[in-house]
Amino acid sequence: MRATRLTFATVVALVALTVALGGCGEAGVGDPPAGARAPSANLVGGAGAPNATPRAGAGATGEGTAQTGATAATGATNAAAGSRPGAGVVHEVADPEEARSFPVPASVHHRSASTPSVAGEAAVAAGAPSDAEVRRELGEEEQAKAQERANQRKVLTPVAGGASVGGNGTIPIPTNVPEAVQRVIAGGNAIADFPYIWGGGHASFVANGYDCSGSVSYALAAGGLLSAPLVSGDLASWGEPGPGRWITIYANAGHTFMNVDGVWFDTAGRSGPYASRWLVSTPPLAGYAVRHPPGM
Repeated sequence: MRATRLTFATVVALVALTVALGGCGEAGVGDPPAGARAPSANLVGGAGAPNATPRAGAGATGEGTAQTGATAATGATNAAAGSRPGAGVVHEVADPEEARSFPVPASVHHRSASTPSVAGEAAVAAGAPSDAEVRRELGEEEQAKAQERANQRKVLTPVAGGASVGGNGTIPIPTNVPEAVQRVIAGGNAIADFPYIWGGGHASFVANGYDCSGSVSYALAAGGLLSAPLVSGDLASWGEPGPGRWITIYANAGHTFMNVDGVWFDTAGRSGPYASRWLVSTPPLAGYAVRHPPGM
């Protein structure tokens, strides 16, 4: 046979054709085409995918696990903070009024309070009208209500050294206000002389001392208005804006107090470590958000 002479141009063309057909190049023997590897690399959690993103809770490690833990911790904190629609977690800061609240050590041996519901039930005035009945009769009772407030203020006299009411530290429960308000007052009466302990009343409503937000939370819970303790920063956005007819809450990131049917309930400004939280004088009001429980 006569040998066929290949020109240089022919050789170059054959090499190019071989490369195009995948017959050689950098891929090893048995390697799939490059295009076949791309989908697995983009799978989320796919087995063997070098750039796969681990799924939380499915054996994920590193940052995925850390994020899962952080999410769980945040969820637990929100559960402890109670119902607070449309807001994130608010952590309580140092109470600027703590020095005026006669703080005592956490080791103080004071009796524990009953649950707010028990406290609210124990002192509700006999024959109290329902909320609906009060609202129907509100117009004709408004004048009598104002007169009762005036009479109540005459009875409430401060203890020397501060603004706490005297006697046993409790205030009368009026009969012409909604039952929820009566229960709030009863709840405030139940812990009126408890010592101030920063953070008291947050892990549980049942405690042997309460800080400012623990005190307000306890009284509101006694009225059935709150299901879990809130810190003062939470109370600054809780409920509805502005003053209420019967209950008005004043709160910022560090301190909170309230006015219940004309009487102030505050840990700051008391007359001593076991003096009443019910005060006869108005606390400074500047710098506080003003809120009230819905319908109150």
